Order: sequence, then structure tokens, then C-alpha cells
Amino acid sequence: MFYKWLKWCVLCILAGLSSISTADIDPNYKIILLTENFPPYNMSVNDKNFARDNNIDGISADIVREMFKRAGIRYSLTLRFPWDRIFNLTREKSNYGLFSTVRNADREKMFKWVGPIAQFDSVFLAKESSSIVITTLEDAKKYRVGGYEGDATANFLQKRGFELILSLKDNKNAKKLDQGKIDLWATGDPSGRYLAQQEGIRNLKKVYTFNTSDLYLALNPEVPDEVTKKLQSALEEMRKEGFIEETINSYL
Repeated sequence: MFYKWLKWCVLCILAGLSSISTADIDPNYKIILLTENFPPYNMSVNDKNFARDNNIDGISADIVREMFKRAGIRYSLTLRFPWDRIFNLTREKSNYGLFSTVRNADREKMFKWVGPIAQFDSVFLAKESSSIVITTLEDAKKYRVGGYEGDATANFLQKRGFELILSLKDNKNAKKLDQGKIDLWATGDPSGRYLAQQEGIRNLKKVYTFNTSDLYLALNPEVPDEVTKKLQSALEEMRKEGFIEETINSYL
């Protein structure tokens, strides 16, 4: 009888824990979402470095909006500059989130993650007339390489010994490349080509792909696990329905 009683107690405790883990999220809970100009993933409608809510569009922005809608979680969305500032704000504020960002070993424990919401290649772009040929990453070190300060692509190269010519805005690298101030532009694809086109620069070519990365929504570690789970579940539902692919194709 004792063992039956003990078994009954254990089952009761487990049932209690289960009910706690599936508790509803406070309907007043709200995530403050931050993003930057990173076309075509997230960008301001008027090309400015500050925008809110409906004045922000892009592949990732559309996916994140739908994800929060399906999960039933309140949010606000702000596009700000520079990247370093919004990255640090998300690390410091308990109900903040950030996208689109690369999930890597250095950042893994800094955030809770939802995704992937999109994917991009890290590439070297050169002028169409350039004779540069690159077969390994080391080959690029003999050239003047431009990068975007604080982003994952620049960090990836700096850790591998590259001395980059950095800009606070990635579109400035398109101009530098076009003007011959750098030989190669380390950027994302298709985001780099999209930025260049916005500047009226189309004479660029991809000479080497050195990394492929998934893009995520990064949430402050204090965001409740139940919020993360609901968002991830909504994203997987969207993926199965073809929403993700349709959204990507609408911008490319």
C-alpha cells in the first residue's frame, strides 16, 4: 500500500508541474522589438534610419509580424541605428527582442532564440570589371576589404586575421567599392546587391562565398520560455504552410 500511495503522490506532483509549465502568458506582456536597415530583410519604408511599426517592411519584418500575430503576443517594432546600440539594448532590457541577427557560438548564451526566419550568404563583392579571383578565404587578405562595423560578417573575418576598412552604414561600402576605395566588399547576399541597387550601383559581381548563415529573432534571456515556445511553434506552422517561402519570393 505504501508504494501505491508513493506512486500516487509522484503522479500528482508531475501533474502539478505540467500545469505550471503550460500556464498562459500574461495578456499584458509585451515584447519591444528592435531592428535596423538590413534590406531586403528589414528596412524602413522611407529609407531613413528611424521608423516604427507599419513604416518597416522586409522579409524578416513580415515574417516576425505574422509570427507574433499567430502566437497572440503583443509587441512594438522600432527600426533604429546603429546596430551596436540596439544589440546592447536587447542584452540589457528584459522584454526586448532583436532581428535579423546571426546565431553563433559567441552569441548563443546572450539570448533566447526563435528561428531561423531567413538565410543569407556571406560573400565578397567586386566591381564587374575587376580581375580579382579568389579560391580560398586567405586569398582575400591581400586586398582592401570593406565591412560593416559590428555585424556578424565583419566579426567573422576579423577573427580570422582580416584588417577591414569599416563603415557605420553598409551602403557606404557599395559607394567605396564603386569609387575604387576598396577592392572587395564583405557583405550578405542578396542584401549587399540590394543595397547597391538602392544607391544606383549595379556593376557588381560575387567573387567568393565564404559562409552561409541563418538569421534569427534574438530575445533577452529573461523573456519567458513560454513566449519563446509559442513564437517558435507559430514560425514552424508558417513554414509548413509555405508562408516563409512566399514572403521571401515577394522581395526577390
